[in-house]
Amino acid sequence: MTEARSPAPGSPAREEPIVTVERGGGRITLLGTAHVSRASADKVRELLASGDYDAVAVELCPSRHKAVVDPGALARMDLFRVLREGKAAMVTATLALAAFQQRLAEQFGIKPGEEMRVAIEDAKQAGLPLLLIDREVGVTLKRVYRNVPWWRRWMLMSGLIASVVTREQVNEQEIERLKEGDILETTFAQFADQARDLFEPLIAERDRYMAARLQQELVRGGRRHILAVVGAGHLRGLQKQLARGIDAPDELISELDRAPQPSRWPKLIPWLIVALILAGFAVGFSRSTELGFTLVLDWVVINGGLSALGALVAAAHPLTVITAFLAAPLTSLNPTIGAGMVTAAVEIYLRKPNVGDFGRLRQDTTHVRGWRRNAVARTLLVFLLSTLGSAVGTYVAGFRIFDRLVG
Repeated sequence: MTEARSPAPGSPAREEPIVTVERGGGRITLLGTAHVSRASADKVRELLASGDYDAVAVELCPSRHKAVVDPGALARMDLFRVLREGKAAMVTATLALAAFQQRLAEQFGIKPGEEMRVAIEDAKQAGLPLLLIDREVGVTLKRVYRNVPWWRRWMLMSGLIASVVTREQVNEQEIERLKEGDILETTFAQFADQARDLFEPLIAERDRYMAARLQQELVRGGRRHILAVVGAGHLRGLQKQLARGIDAPDELISELDRAPQPSRWPKLIPWLIVALILAGFAVGFSRSTELGFTLVLDWVVINGGLSALGALVAAAHPLTVITAFLAAPLTSLNPTIGAGMVTAAVEIYLRKPNVGDFGRLRQDTTHVRGWRRNAVARTLLVFLLSTLGSAVGTYVAGFRIFDRLVG
């Protein structure tokens, strides 16, 4: 059974979308919130003060929960380890998402995710168990990455960065409209319109995941009445999933928790490109030494130049820019290591981040100057932009070599 419920007249909090679902002798009240809405935080506080609930569920995964309760965790990040384990792009995307939310929230004097913080603190004060029901954000981003064509992946990253550096002001009425969406979906809005490959991992999969988690807690945990605080963009999907029930919640959660395995072709494509480039060099030298060296020069100038340009845009140290120019033509011929790994390592060596850089990371990444001024953020940006420059340079130089050979 499902019912919609609205606050009583005179309620201290503005009306927030609420749906109650009954299943297996228990009840789940879904409160739809905007993650940067003052009204949402007030409504969470009001509902928990009623004493009607024996558990509180929040749209958080363990890592996002840690970021809320331990905001200083970023200051303890091991940047070398992030680069070594290939997590630089993931960390950058997570920072961009947090910065987007932070930028909006700062306009209205509230903390981003305030309704989640209120739910966590008030549940603790009331002695209620806190249930983390969302999927790990890293898994979601990986599934988004794997679910879109390779040529759109860098567009998504650039969209994230653009959402951070734009200084366009948003009024509070527009913030309230975020209840119609989800913070991740909103960040990717320019790409998500009518894009099923984005909607599926960002929203639909998480609807099923959170519904399965809630059903687990209701049945296995013996809860009588759970208050679930979720982004309003998930309200309709969660209501639908819970109303019809999840047949095997454990199996569904296990399936959705798996990062998709990359297909064989994306792994083979870089090696195929290397083979074609080397074959082009061989053909050039077989025709004439002059042509061969011309092709090599094209490769170095274009590939190295665009990688160096990316490092320059990221405000890298001059020696890092030179390193990008020298390293990119070589790393592009070895798919096991990228130009970004080399340039980021050099940038760290030349401008070692200090404790203050880590401590200011969340604040600095809310504006473009901060990304270039903060040593941690700048290193991540150097990694991404020099890698992007080298990737573009590989294709541009490849076509240039082909043009010279057939011309």
